[in-house]
Amino acid sequence: MSAAHVIAGDAEALAVAAGLAEEFREGAAERDARRRLPREELDRLSASGLLAVTVPAGYGGADVRAETLAEVFRLLASADASLAQIPQSHFVYVNVLRDRGTPEQQAFLFGEVLAGKRFGNAQSEAGTRHVQDIRTRLEPRADGSYLLTGVKHYCTGALFAHWIPVLARAEDGELHVAWVPRDAPGVTVEDDWDGMGQRTTAGGTVRLDGVPVPADRVVPHHLTFRGPQLHGALAQLLHAAIDAGIASGALAEAVEFVRTKSRPWFESGQDTAAEDPLLIQRFGELALRVRAADALLAAAARTVDAARADLTDDTAAEASIAVAAAKATAASAAVELGSALFEVSGTRSAQAALNLGRHWRDARTHTLHDPVRWKVQHIGRYVLNGARPPRHGLL
Repeated sequence: MSAAHVIAGDAEALAVAAGLAEEFREGAAERDARRRLPREELDRLSASGLLAVTVPAGYGGADVRAETLAEVFRLLASADASLAQIPQSHFVYVNVLRDRGTPEQQAFLFGEVLAGKRFGNAQSEAGTRHVQDIRTRLEPRADGSYLLTGVKHYCTGALFAHWIPVLARAEDGELHVAWVPRDAPGVTVEDDWDGMGQRTTAGGTVRLDGVPVPADRVVPHHLTFRGPQLHGALAQLLHAAIDAGIASGALAEAVEFVRTKSRPWFESGQDTAAEDPLLIQRFGELALRVRAADALLAAAARTVDAARADLTDDTAAEASIAVAAAKATAASAAVELGSALFEVSGTRSAQAALNLGRHWRDARTHTLHDPVRWKVQHIGRYVLNGARPPRHGLL
């Protein structure tokens, strides 16, 4: 891999993201239809320097605001939701390093990120009681290192990662993150993701069979949740940005289709579909849904930025609730826009060759990541009773 560009600040990050989104939009439908994994596109993303924009300034990064990072993800997802999801875990684990890494760990792994290296993830497990029932184990060895054993599923980005952060429990049952090279002995990544949407997320199963891990590649993640934290808020903010991007992308496709391909309904008395008053009304309604999602996303990101500048139990709670509101709104908008695209575009839009269904499939699949109903529940508890949301990293 050639040396990655180093982005200087927020404005450049947004400009680079906008340019890449235009590149990635071309071919997105074909990649999804053929399930062609985006190896070349990921290399472009690495080379652009976008993957390093949250590296702290003291280590050579741009340290952009959460508001900027959310907009980067929204732009990328408006072009290709699968491609946008791949680096979500990358940024989550860059944040883990910021919060809990030693200076030596930060210097080495941030250096890897600045060089364009990608973090995948290996956190979720199948067949357990619930999402936080982690059974992958770090077993200590006499020399102070560890052996890592377990099986992980839904490992977005792991297939093309350079490093795979693995969520595991130590002997005392506490959660740690182990950074493992993609090609380390005992690591097997299987390309077995077959979801109806988010088809090219380079995920699948990661098998860890006695993988040796040096002590200096393990971070005590459980300490993150002993006090006020933004781990969950940042992770969920990026998911909300992906949903908002899907909604925006679907609206743009609908606008283009109706302007250039749709015929007016004969009862409208209009010469073009774009002049049909009922379609105009519906597009106004859909635009409001997208604008609401975008506005709540930006507001939530600013709340995260404010909390990072003054982190307390109260500011962390406000950030989590703001992000929960953004995620609930964006998830609903993404699913609605993915379906409404066909409603406003008509029968011709259902042609398989156009693959316009990818927007709904991506939205429906991605919004299953964690249930909105629980986000709404925590919002209600906070508003009505002043109950702060729990520190479990998913809010």
